[in-house]
Amino acid sequence: MKASSYFSVPMVFNNTVTIEVLEYFTFYLNRYVLLIAYMFGNIENVLTAIIFAKKCWRKNVCVFYLTVYLVISFAYLNSIVLTSIFVYGYDIDLQNVSTILCKLYFYCAYLFLTLSPTILILASVDRLLISSQNVDTRLYSSKRLAYFSISLSTLFWMIFSIHTLIKVSIYEVYPSRATCYYDIASSYSDFVSYSSIVFVASFFIIILVLCICSFKNVRHIRFVPRSQRHQLRTMTKKDFQLLRCLFAYDLVFITCCVPLILVTVYQVILKGYAQVELLQIIENFAFKTSMFIAHVPFWIGFYICLAISKAFRTELKRMLYRISNQPLVSTRDDENKD
Repeated sequence: MKASSYFSVPMVFNNTVTIEVLEYFTFYLNRYVLLIAYMFGNIENVLTAIIFAKKCWRKNVCVFYLTVYLVISFAYLNSIVLTSIFVYGYDIDLQNVSTILCKLYFYCAYLFLTLSPTILILASVDRLLISSQNVDTRLYSSKRLAYFSISLSTLFWMIFSIHTLIKVSIYEVYPSRATCYYDIASSYSDFVSYSSIVFVASFFIIILVLCICSFKNVRHIRFVPRSQRHQLRTMTKKDFQLLRCLFAYDLVFITCCVPLILVTVYQVILKGYAQVELLQIIENFAFKTSMFIAHVPFWIGFYICLAISKAFRTELKRMLYRISNQPLVSTRDDENKD
């Protein structure tokens, strides 16, 4: 027996085992883990929205931005994440049923994945303004500016994302097999890949710069003697907590989007090259796993606020006491004090 034929059987066996392990991992990841995250994510977003709707919270401009982000997260969970559960977890291709559903799926995915970081950027700008020592600069932090900036950003991304309604459709991959995708044979696929890379890189740089500037302002406030703070800008405890929560939101979003972009870059580099079956399976595994990671920022916000904000935990405790008809524990309303 030749050496090549001697080692071929174990190698084929190892490749088969590897393929099965990767396929089963992504299958159970989307069928069970993502399903649990979807259910709890909806409940957590509703609870967070109820707390943010309280009078002591909704007057804060940053909370308004985070509430809009919660609405986007709720829509994303019940459209993109729910579709991912059916497609990758139960092998039910809902977007392949009709062309309208196909186009709406890609349109919503493109819109939500660009609008959500934009809202975080606007919220970071607001925290930068409110932490400034310049009185004229602080005046720009207002609900009016928030309404205007969110409306303008939403309109821009809604118009920009229209290209998915035109180019995305149900294409026949091979006989008796059609899938919802954009035309990969045209230059449109390059546009989608490169634009996604540019957008995420831009979001990362902008968010990072805004966070650094905001924390520099806060650091300046903390080093000012208490006797002189009344002459400068004094941020409340809730403002400090919201700033840290927003920083965590930004960090989680950027971190979770990086794997998907790396996979996209890999696909762009190897586009047009023939690949063996194992490499195709690994690429498919990396794409599905990175998609799962990209879903995390849309249901993790509740835990961020719960872990960082004491005011949020206090309000949640009060709400749970009311729901369970338990006597409320009297607490000092000192969360808004400096």
